[in-house]
Amino acid sequence: MRPVRFHPDAEAEMIEAAAYYESQQADLGRRFLAAVQDAVNRVTVQPHLYPIVDPDVRRCLTKTFPFGVLFRERPEGFVIMAVMHLHRDPDYWRER
Repeated sequence: MRPVRFHPDAEAEMIEAAAYYESQQADLGRRFLAAVQDAVNRVTVQPHLYPIVDPDVRRCLTKTFPFGVLFRERPEGFVIMAVMHLHRDPDYWRER
């Protein structure tokens, strides 16, 4: 399996969202992180299953939470570009 790395901004927004969910309900932050990890696992198994949202970026939706994992596939592995709330401006991450 090829390695996965998070863009620093993607990792920060994932941690921020997990903290928010944890502040709303005990264990909800952990469940959010598990949903993101599940999406990342699905990406590594079948990356071409997910729709293209930019010329070299695809999006995998998380289950249960309204987030998308935006990723680039590279020969050396995968780069997670954003862990994006689906109600956010869809172009905010493009400068990464």
